[in-house]
Amino acid sequence: MNKWLINNRGNNFIEVSQRHNIHPLIAKILLNRNITNFETFLNPNAENSYHNPFLMKDMDKAVEIIINAIENEQNIRIVGDYDQDGNSSTMTLLDGLGYFTDKLSYDIPNRMIDGYGISFSIIDKCIEDNIDLIVTCDNGISAIEQCDYAKQNGIKIIVTDHHQTIKLDGKEIIPNADAVINPQQLTCNYPFKSLCGAGVAYKLIQAINIKKGYGMLQCENLLQYVAMGTVCDIVDLKDENRYFVIKGLEEINNTENYGLKCLIDMTGIKNGVNVYSLGFIIGPCINAAGRLDTAKLGVELFRDENMDNVEAYAKVLVDINEKRKKLTEDGFNKAVEIIENTGLINDDILICNVEGIHESVCGIIAGRIKDKYNKPTLILTQSENQDVLKGSGRSISEYDIFKEFDEFRELFVSFGGHPMACGLSIEVDKLDEFRTKVNQRSRLTKEDFVKKILIDSSFYVDKIDFDLIEEIDRLRPFGKDNPRPILGDKNLEIIFARMIGKNKNVLKLKLLKNNKTIDAIMFSEAIEKYNYLLEKFGENVMIQLENSIASNAKIDIIYYPEINDFNNVKNIQLNLIDLR
Repeated sequence: MNKWLINNRGNNFIEVSQRHNIHPLIAKILLNRNITNFETFLNPNAENSYHNPFLMKDMDKAVEIIINAIENEQNIRIVGDYDQDGNSSTMTLLDGLGYFTDKLSYDIPNRMIDGYGISFSIIDKCIEDNIDLIVTCDNGISAIEQCDYAKQNGIKIIVTDHHQTIKLDGKEIIPNADAVINPQQLTCNYPFKSLCGAGVAYKLIQAINIKKGYGMLQCENLLQYVAMGTVCDIVDLKDENRYFVIKGLEEINNTENYGLKCLIDMTGIKNGVNVYSLGFIIGPCINAAGRLDTAKLGVELFRDENMDNVEAYAKVLVDINEKRKKLTEDGFNKAVEIIENTGLINDDILICNVEGIHESVCGIIAGRIKDKYNKPTLILTQSENQDVLKGSGRSISEYDIFKEFDEFRELFVSFGGHPMACGLSIEVDKLDEFRTKVNQRSRLTKEDFVKKILIDSSFYVDKIDFDLIEEIDRLRPFGKDNPRPILGDKNLEIIFARMIGKNKNVLKLKLLKNNKTIDAIMFSEAIEKYNYLLEKFGENVMIQLENSIASNAKIDIIYYPEINDFNNVKNIQLNLIDLR
């Protein structure tokens, strides 16, 4: 059973509520998220959200180099990455610089051949094509040797990236590029560090527009790409990122880009694009191309102006994503079978070699296994080299997977990552040794494997009205560091309960509190929670509840309040996160 915890950061919410004339619940939620500038958060706009791009280290240098290249009609090549943020970064620079020059091209590494980031072979192509200037996006901060190689061959190189810098013995190792734009640099004083790759690229385009006399707002149409990268790369939805997404969604829903329109149509998105459809529908289609084919498909979708071509690209992307879903589902089921039918289930850290899966979906499978068991998970599969396994890890907050695995770096062929995720390759005959040693080193307890749910506030469900839900909606977009508010209430009587939907995998309830009836629905873990109610109250009671016969069955819930608009009839509904 999950553990419920109350977030007590916002103890002075009454005072804040009165001072800012907002509902006490909204004040508590904002304080829980460490928000201090309430006006900017609740009413973000260009004036109160943007930071000066020239506050970023090396921005002056980069702008000067690019403007010089434009004025001298030099050949510029953008080198992106194969995920959604890489696609968004590439499009931001291509469209942003394309306003000033047509001496522009791009390249994206092939995940299986080149691996991550700018490679020597990509630079060799630049040499062959007489490229004068390379601008990386969403990669390059670790390309120490590659930057040297480009410069040795007479090519200027600007790195734009947002990933953590390399540190050796406490010293930061920065590529010897002509300019390095990355807010993560220790010597960069930019006030907001949590930009995605597309966000950093956008700040560069902003700076160029300022230098050329057009101002910062000239390029806001590019926020349709920046919003995609910001949501899909799961960066903090605060500060500039909040405005990027709000304004970017506005741009997306009014886009003139035929490729984007086509993808929205083919994926069946209705009633406009929101954060969910960006993160779980559009983003995965773009990501799937980089996993199983070429990421250039996503760029060409947005660049090509031929309608027939664009429709073909969109169809291919949707089809590839469907293939990716099946590969992921099959791989997940294989992994569960291995874990539950072997001794792995008893390990603190789940390290599982799954034969016959595509290495590009290891990370997705690891994430799902981690969610299922609430244990750090590493999923591996055979690489092109039969003697080497390649894979990805995902972790829980109690376990720094990068730090812990780094203790065994000598066993790996390659390794990288951060506290919550990692990627590595290891020789097949060293896997058992690694699995044994990493589990022997584990200090995790049974308590660590219990999923914790942080509740913003207790709140009686009978006090919820349309006005309050409208105020909660002002906190959107929800995502990393600004999660959907979670509320709790106790001792609610169930007066109706039934599994619904085509696959009978959605739990529908009617609840009673202080003589007020309210609808509730549960999607995640609905079958498990129905079985829990069945065990708690018995079959006879559940049959009675299916027929709306009250049986004094009472539960506690945690929930998110929302408006259900069905057939143009609006009702308040509780989206249940957990019950007990």
